[in-house]
Amino acid sequence: MSDIENLAGDTRPIGVFDSGLGGLTVARAIATALPHESVYYFGDTKRCPYGTRTEDEVRSFALQAGRWLSKHDVKIMVIACNTATAAALRLAQQVLDVPVIGVIAPGARAAINSTRTRRVGVLATNLTIRSGAYTRAIQDLDAGVDVYGCPASSFVEVVEHELASGAHLQEQWLENEDIFDTPAVRALVGATVEPLRDRGIDTVVLGCTHFPLLVGPIRHALGPGVRVVSSAEETTRELTDILTRREQLAGDAAEPQHRFATTSDNIAEFAVAGSFIFGQPLKSIEHVDINELK
Repeated sequence: MSDIENLAGDTRPIGVFDSGLGGLTVARAIATALPHESVYYFGDTKRCPYGTRTEDEVRSFALQAGRWLSKHDVKIMVIACNTATAAALRLAQQVLDVPVIGVIAPGARAAINSTRTRRVGVLATNLTIRSGAYTRAIQDLDAGVDVYGCPASSFVEVVEHELASGAHLQEQWLENEDIFDTPAVRALVGATVEPLRDRGIDTVVLGCTHFPLLVGPIRHALGPGVRVVSSAEETTRELTDILTRREQLAGDAAEPQHRFATTSDNIAEFAVAGSFIFGQPLKSIEHVDINELK
């Protein structure tokens, strides 16, 4: 092996899978924190949202995506979808031939690190809430924390609809977190989070990777005394630790290649909306027919 190859380290990509576009919030955090790493992102946009489907369906979809990414020589896989993590993480870890991590355990750690009252709310899809995955993950870390789940599957539909409309995509998300902060969205978010009021919570976990795009209305609805945390940064820290221990980090000489795949029939729409979330143009996008996954 040449000196240049030694400096490059393990240049195989990190696989990232989500039900649609929301997981690009995690992919962005990875690309920002690990600038020498390549990312291969798969968004199952045509079958989004997952949160209203059955657990068996989500488990099947997640394994299909995982097997597809495995064929592309990823060195580790991140299930960037909370619903798929709740339904399929353990099974994926058992059957896939690469390490697999999800976003729920990191989100739980972020909540534990944030809360002072030890009363935590979780906003997530219906399936994630029904699974009890966040309650278990949080209480495994601190059994004295009270966890209040609040289903918010409609948030996914709002985000995907807004992204598809293209109305805001000339701007950059994160540079203006209030892009989706409209009166209609505020009304929907306010009504949805109502069960979390008067619970004494001081922290809410965004238990879906779509939800950070609605962080402005969510913060407004919850009020200034409640911290809002997501799993993207904590997931990236866990990913970095694993790759470091396994000596699989790409070296400083590595030239990252970011590739994207989607089941969406509209590649142009995926490219524009994805660039808005990822923070840079999606230069390499391929369409994957659902029949290829089955």
